[in-house]
Amino acid sequence: MRAVIQRVTEAKVFVGERLINQIGKGLLVFLGIGKEDTKEDADFLAKRLKEIRIFNDENKKMSLSLEQIKREALVVSEVTLFADLRKGRTPSFEQAKEPVGAGELYDYFIAQLEQMGVSVKGGQFAAMMDVYLVNDGPVTIILDTKNLSHLRGGTGEK
Repeated sequence: MRAVIQRVTEAKVFVGERLINQIGKGLLVFLGIGKEDTKEDADFLAKRLKEIRIFNDENKKMSLSLEQIKREALVVSEVTLFADLRKGRTPSFEQAKEPVGAGELYDYFIAQLEQMGVSVKGGQFAAMMDVYLVNDGPVTIILDTKNLSHLRGGTGEK
């Protein structure tokens, strides 16, 4: 799974003219689901998202997590995070999971965040969406569960 995480002061998702969801201060997460991704990847990424310390404390240091400050997350599916341009100028999405399996993992990821106590909202899976956001900082973090797999066995936590 790949996630582009942006700290926002607000974010909104529309399908056409219809507002699907919105949040105030929190995290906007663009979530890409790959062919090889599993529930284990979703569990790992959800825990990491809940605990990542990218909110400022009273000294303006990024030392607080979504969990600590009780903010919201807005999760938007984004197949284009698995775009491959190695063979020309037209993106290939061969490494992305097929829509049915990806939709199930997307819903599972959101459910895992909810179970962990995160206030989470979603976009509309597999829809053409307009996403409006105000990036706070700006702060943007990219996570790929395949690049973080070494942290799963041990504590790896800091």
